[in-house]
Amino acid sequence: MGLIQAALESQGIATVSVSVSEEISRKVGPPRVLFTPFPFGYPLGRPNDPALQDRIIRKTLELLDTDGPGPLYAKFDG
Repeated sequence: MGLIQAALESQGIATVSVSVSEEISRKVGPPRVLFTPFPFGYPLGRPNDPALQDRIIRKTLELLDTDGPGPLYAKFDG
């Protein structure tokens, strides 16, 4: 996804991703990432928890409003 993000960003399209692996994401270097503390396969948390998923999506979308030098990494804290 980080490579796709880079291609989109080069065309002026802002992107953000949600990742459960900070180590892998930092190696790829996407422009904006929200790290979540959940297991692989569950970046938006527990199934059937729409309140939690809504908070994660809102936090992710907030990152689109940011622009600055270098990548922007944020952690979801609940």
